[in-house]
Amino acid sequence: MATDTSQGGEPSAASMERMKENLNKVEALRARLTNVLATRNTHQAALDAPNQELFHKAAKAYMQEAMTNPAKLIEHQLGFWTKSVTHFVEAQQALAKGTLTAPEDRTPTDRRFANPLWEKHPYFNFVKQQYMMNAEALAQAVEDVEDMEPREKQRLAYFSRQIIDMMSPTNFLATNPDALQRAVDTDGESLIKGLENLISDLEANKGEMIVRLADESAFQLGENIATTPGKVVFRNRMFELIQYTPTTEQVHATPLVVFPPWINKYYILDLKAQNSFVKWVLDQGYTLFMVSWINPDATYRDTGMDDYVLEGYLAAFDEVKAITGEKELNAVGYCIAGTTLSLTLSLLKQRGDTTVKSATFFTALTDFSDQGEFRPFLTDDFIDGIEAETQDKGILPSIVMARTFSFLRSNDLVYGPAVKSYMMGETPPAFDLLYWNGDGANLPAKMAMQYLRGLCQNNELAEGGYDLCDAHLVLEEVDVPICAIACETDHIAPWKDSFRGIKKMGSTDKTFIMTQSGHIAGIVNPPSKGKYGHYTNVDLSLDHENWLAGAEFTEGSWWPRWETWLNNRSGDMIPARIPGEGGRKILCDAPGTYVAVKARG
Repeated sequence: MATDTSQGGEPSAASMERMKENLNKVEALRARLTNVLATRNTHQAALDAPNQELFHKAAKAYMQEAMTNPAKLIEHQLGFWTKSVTHFVEAQQALAKGTLTAPEDRTPTDRRFANPLWEKHPYFNFVKQQYMMNAEALAQAVEDVEDMEPREKQRLAYFSRQIIDMMSPTNFLATNPDALQRAVDTDGESLIKGLENLISDLEANKGEMIVRLADESAFQLGENIATTPGKVVFRNRMFELIQYTPTTEQVHATPLVVFPPWINKYYILDLKAQNSFVKWVLDQGYTLFMVSWINPDATYRDTGMDDYVLEGYLAAFDEVKAITGEKELNAVGYCIAGTTLSLTLSLLKQRGDTTVKSATFFTALTDFSDQGEFRPFLTDDFIDGIEAETQDKGILPSIVMARTFSFLRSNDLVYGPAVKSYMMGETPPAFDLLYWNGDGANLPAKMAMQYLRGLCQNNELAEGGYDLCDAHLVLEEVDVPICAIACETDHIAPWKDSFRGIKKMGSTDKTFIMTQSGHIAGIVNPPSKGKYGHYTNVDLSLDHENWLAGAEFTEGSWWPRWETWLNNRSGDMIPARIPGEGGRKILCDAPGTYVAVKARG
């Protein structure tokens, strides 16, 4: 709705009245907000912030530095004061000219401040420049702390950055020119819509503050997302097994089974036809099976990693062999499912089971010695909080993981979307990838703690072995042909860490591919897009830096290179297999029923 103006650009009386009416609607929304906050699900306080010991250590280290090297701290303080006072004087001088122009802006480019008013308007420019100076000073103060262990200092830097990002002037109505202008242009309606969006998100997440990133009403599983034809041919308490309808007259004899991470839903690999890994694999002539994991509730409290191996991987292997009549198959594990695939392969080796002909790992970690950006969340206080949360609820709720991952990229995944939704009143975009990102899954209590304590914190698999399924599992026993794909800018499973784990595996037939982009876009990279290239180097005896220095770069998707590798391990061509042939019972159409179960509800 456009704002009526009288002469001189002033809002008209009618416009002001409409704005008043819109703002009065806030009262009608207050009851909903009060109700959702009064009935919200609570969670462990330890999941919100580090314990006070971290800040105590930081304060102690800062005071120690002040006593031993006061000149250094005084120098930095004086530098900050000088910049702030100079900035104030320059702003005053610009205003004194009567032209309402901002002083010279020496701050770096930041896409949060894309509106020209941040550069031209003296008020907004003053706020922006002072924020940037404050942020620089705080970051420098953290950097100057010396008497702290590197692990603790990394945590301090992370949580300090969260404070810096949270306090950005773009996050507050009074200092956000886009939001203010939208409120005026819509007679306050944008603020009402924003409040409605906020309350809807709180209601959807039982009072937890999780910003909705996509318009959920725009997608329907099996209709415009996860649409590749197939049938659910097996179901147990852990997963549904989807056998896809072939798209070629002949297929390779050796079937392929894909294990997606059970932290998320499988259809990241089948978003839509244009970028569907599932459809592309079928078009290359393979019999493809997909595991669709259960979204567990509190009844799965005592389900552990061993259940995922025995009732997940091994059960899926048995069914695929029974359906196809083949004694061998090729397997793919994505993220945590790749980690667990390595455990399964060690177990099969000890049992003398040669079911798996080759294994492909998508962005999978098996060596957690360098915890990277997740280090702030893998300390005892945070993991203790997670353990208390799982004991209370029987699961690690999806929203806890979603929030953790989001704050690793807080400006892109928290504050930016929150500003658009809650202050600008915009409807989230109809973006399939973001819809999938918001459709998370819970983790069973036992499994979550086994993974976090044994694998992430203690790094048992890579350092001595991991006890599971009445066996001692080690990476050196993973000896089948391996192809690993890691992503250059992956902040969840950094490529150098994936590389280190692959090197420790016992196979003498290893291929490592590093693709451009991150954890999702690097994997979901169809050849038709011609977007991200990839690096290869056959010499895996090198460390990761020298491997990359000697790697060959190839334009375009890694999918065809991997398919060539897989083709050589997939047997002769045979007539395509149709789901249900031979009297096999069909349970339902793809995408099945487990994938439709929401984590919240």
